[in-house]
Formats: sequence, structure tokens, C-alpha cells
Amino acid sequence: MGGVRGDPRPTGVVSLRAEHNPSRKEPTLSGGTSGPRVLVDATAVPADRGGVGRYVDGVIGALAHTDADLVIVCQRADAERYSRMDAQAEVVPGPAAIAHRPARLAWEQTGLPLVAQQVGAQVVHSPHYTMPLRAGRPVVVTIHDATFFTEPEMHTSVKGTFFRSATRTALRRATRVITPSKATRDEIIRVLDADPTRIDVAYHGVDQGTFHVPSQAEKDRVAARLGLGDQPYLAFLSTLEPRKNVPSLVRAWVRACADRDNPPALVLAGGAGWDDQIDGAIAEVPSHLRVLRPGYLRFTDLPGFLGGALVVAYPSHGEGFGLPVLEAMASGAPVLTTPRLSLPEVGGDAVAYTEPDPESVATALSALLDDPDRRAQLAAAGHERSLEFTWAASAEAHLAAYARALTS
Repeated sequence: MGGVRGDPRPTGVVSLRAEHNPSRKEPTLSGGTSGPRVLVDATAVPADRGGVGRYVDGVIGALAHTDADLVIVCQRADAERYSRMDAQAEVVPGPAAIAHRPARLAWEQTGLPLVAQQVGAQVVHSPHYTMPLRAGRPVVVTIHDATFFTEPEMHTSVKGTFFRSATRTALRRATRVITPSKATRDEIIRVLDADPTRIDVAYHGVDQGTFHVPSQAEKDRVAARLGLGDQPYLAFLSTLEPRKNVPSLVRAWVRACADRDNPPALVLAGGAGWDDQIDGAIAEVPSHLRVLRPGYLRFTDLPGFLGGALVVAYPSHGEGFGLPVLEAMASGAPVLTTPRLSLPEVGGDAVAYTEPDPESVATALSALLDDPDRRAQLAAAGHERSLEFTWAASAEAHLAAYARALTS
């Protein structure tokens, strides 16, 4: 059985001896043909398991239930995790230095091609924009969104410059590109004149075991941990960055709730980003309203947090996919979002929509707060629609992209 492999010697690049695993089934695709041996570079997965982490984990977890022939290279801290996730895969811990981003990017160009050669990989999958330029074999790159080009003001100048360059490089050098939505594919084609015949769409999925309709006990536990007691609340969950439009949400919540009896609190959960307008918006909140910023929540608390909210509000200016919306839907929450980019592909008719300005968000929030039947209908419809987005389907789309890369 595949396990964690690595050379214990303190070298700058992991050295390993690739061995044939006789217990592994011969990989096949849905068409019955042999599939390629694929090296998935999971070294960019952050420790907090944010969006890119959930994507990589979701795809690898689903590929583990296929006959895919995988090698997973990852941070040393993740080696045991991926070995448990896919016992048939060969897991290669990278050198300790790649825990730091500059070292990881340098190693991607030098160490990763060496690992690919040593394990006999036929295809390399780089799941987060960047790629090795001299891999010596086909490379598939995932480009998650095009907002670095279409909404540059929503990103820091350093981050925007880096990811715009990485995106252009991937479109020029990768054998195939994967996007998580048709909207992202179309934006890349429109803005960067990308070749549509080299782009595959693979929707994200949602783990229905992790994100599920919570019990009352789960909701109560989260409310207690947040110090909410019996107070109702509106929920937001994501990194607090400009693209997520949090200042407009804060001001819309004030407009919609300031004059209500027993007004709901606003809970802004997620990692601290770089939106310097949030503090100013919160400073304007009347003293009788309550806003909480708990930071990261326990992963096991997310269904209770999302499913226990009156409304999950996500008034983003645009997303490559919109995983927080899908996870809220799977948790049985009524969702309010915007009709921007990929979000209608995810939400369909099962979520409520608003334009992102504070006045529009306030009007939409008020309408939902005044209509419990509508909230219940959205909660049920959202959960039902979430069942259509599976990591198994995403894995099949990835397998097809790998096969196309090998024959391109």
C-alpha cells in the first residue's frame, strides 16, 4: 500500500526511490482506457484549510475512490493526512523549507520536476495558478478566478501583480487549464484571449458529511461559543478582503436592522484580510446593535454556524466559484449573494440575489427578515441544489483533463 515516502537526509530537495506498487489497480477512466500517473502538487495548501485547501482535499479525497494513479507531494505537516486520505497514493513530503512561500515557489521550479521524474509521473497537476516551467511532461494548472484582471482594485498590488503574471504564464505554458466555473473560463477567454480548446471546467464540490443541515444542539453549541445566547444573527464566512464587500454588508445590516425589535447580531467569521474599510464601517454601528468578529471558527462548528443563521449574507463583487455560498447551502441556510460572475452558476434559483451596494443589500436583507416562509423555502432549495455539486463529479472532470493533457 502507498504510504509516506521521503529521504530522511537533510537535503534541499526531497529524494526518493519510486517503486511500483503491486497492490494498486491499473488506473482506468470512464472510457476504460488506462489513465496517466499524475503528480498532484499540494504544497500550496495553507494550514488553515481555506478555499484552496478545501479544493485540493476535496479532489484528492474523491480521486481516492477511483482507480487514479496518484502521487501527492505536500508540506511535511500534511503528509500523514494525505496518506490517510488516499492509502493507495504515493505521498511525498517536500523539504521543510517550502513551508515558506518564497522557498516553495523556488522549489516548484527545481525540486518538483525532479520529484516528477523520480516517481515516473506522466502529468503534473499544479492546483493554484503557478507551475514548473520545465517539468519535462504535460502540466495541468488550475486558475481559480479572473478578478485579478477584472477587479484589480480588490487585491493588494503585490498579490495582484503576482497572480496576473502566474495566470498569463499558465495560459501560455500549461498543456491544459482547469477553471472551477464557466464564468471564470469565459472571463479568461474574454480578457486574456485564451485558447478555449485548452480550458476544462471542473466545478467544486461540497462534503455533505462536513457541511450538513445541523441539529439544534449543533446550533446551540455555536451560539454559546460565540456568546450569542438566544439572540438571532446574520452570518458571513470568508476572508475579510475587499472583494467580499464586507463594509457594504455592515452598513446594509445597520439600515435593515437598526429599527427592529430584537435586532439580529452580525457575525463576521473568517480570517483577517487586508480590507482597511471594515473598521470604519463597524465604527458607525449604533451602540444597540451587536457585531462580532470571532476570526476562524472550528471546522466542526461551521454547519451549526451557517445553518443556525437567519440569513448567510455573501455580497461579493465576484467569485471564481463561490465555495462559501455552496457550503452555506449544504448547511441548510438561506443565502443572499450577488449575481456576479460564477455565483449564479452555484446558487441558481435556490438563493436570493442583490446588487452589492449597501442600499440594495439592505432592501434584500429586510425582505428576507420579514418573510420566514421565504427563508425556509430558500434553505430547503439551497440544500437540495447543493447535492448536485459533488467532489466525485469534480474528480471525474479532473481525470478527463489529465487524460487530455497526456494526448495533447
